[in-house]
Amino acid sequence: MVDAAASIESQRTPWPHRRFDRFCTPDRTRRNRPFGRSAYTAGFSTLSVVITSTLRSVLAEPRVPDAPTRVWRDWLIAGAIVIGSVIEMLTRRDVPWPIPTLLASVAVAATVFPRRQHPLAMTIIVLGTVNALSLAVWIVQDQVSGYYSMAFLLVVPYSLYRWGSGREAVAGVGILLAAWSIGITTDPSTIGEAIGGLMVLAMTAATGLVVRYRGSLRQRDRDGVKMREREQLARELHDTVAHHVSAIAIQAQAGQAVAATSPDAAIAALAVIEDAAKQALAEMRAMVGALRGSDAASLTPLEGIDDLRRLASAPGDALCVSIELDGDLDGLGPSVDAAVYRIAQESITNARRHARHATRVTVRVVSRPHEVELTVSDDGTHAHFDAETTAGFGLLGMTERAQLLGGSLSSGPGPSGGWTVEATLPRTRVGA
Repeated sequence: MVDAAASIESQRTPWPHRRFDRFCTPDRTRRNRPFGRSAYTAGFSTLSVVITSTLRSVLAEPRVPDAPTRVWRDWLIAGAIVIGSVIEMLTRRDVPWPIPTLLASVAVAATVFPRRQHPLAMTIIVLGTVNALSLAVWIVQDQVSGYYSMAFLLVVPYSLYRWGSGREAVAGVGILLAAWSIGITTDPSTIGEAIGGLMVLAMTAATGLVVRYRGSLRQRDRDGVKMREREQLARELHDTVAHHVSAIAIQAQAGQAVAATSPDAAIAALAVIEDAAKQALAEMRAMVGALRGSDAASLTPLEGIDDLRRLASAPGDALCVSIELDGDLDGLGPSVDAAVYRIAQESITNARRHARHATRVTVRVVSRPHEVELTVSDDGTHAHFDAETTAGFGLLGMTERAQLLGGSLSSGPGPSGGWTVEATLPRTRVGA
């Protein structure tokens, strides 16, 4: 009976003991667990590599190139800081140390102008001046400064993350945290207000980063437009040089064939070869610096001034396009001839897309002794048009093409309304 009772009692082992026996038997060793010490070590190692590489890329970030030195907004901000401080000094009776406060506001306003060229230094000067004044008032008079006009100093941390380098941005984190700490020390507030102040600083810095990122994307788009325009010019160079080289090869073969029987014909063939070689070299010099893509060159013949008639509108079109050619337009370089057509084509396309209530587009090409003038004008009304923000970057591409050929291009509202594009190109490439 005793043995039977012991057997029954052994079968009634409590559940926790059974679970312990199940998961901690010698057969299930620690090294068979899915998340052991090695997994945690690998995770921390990967995280450290990611953090290290990110920090290196941030520290290697240079300043934004070609930062504007002084714009009209700087004068507006500086004037608002000084005028706001003067009004605050005159209307508030509880402002301690009004003269030092006014001098501090003038110092803050002066940092607005060089803030793009020296963002970190200006941040240190502004935050150091304001916090030193607040700390002095708090120590001497045990009073909170509370300068409302100093809210304009937020433009300085914005400029730090908009224009500064990666090293300056990292250093700015510590400077902003130190300024925030001094601020909540001299102006005791609730936890919510302290966190709100920190969030304001963080949002200001984040805004600078967002604007910086958008600016870099826009610059990348502009560079892409210029690169595509240069690739197109390189393809045109390929077609032009291929034409001249083919003529050289044919004339050379003909000269060899008639050299023995007709020396005069061979000499004439050599003259043609010389002329074709000069033209090919001139076109190659005209396209020096243009980049060539890896894809095969197009076999389509290059459009030129003779093809402008195809851009004219057909009867019944809503937008009437007229073509006017004036002067001797023969003998233009192939690249200049193609550029006139491309600029006219792009200008007509822009008129169709952006000109409101336009009924007529006039394309006028005038030949001068040393240059060709192209004018494309419409009679519509245009909203604010920016070549850098408009999809396609058409005006930017046309300007790049004209400058590569040694010419110029300008666009804007016409004297009698509408929009006018004016291009001036040399008949032959400058320096060719």
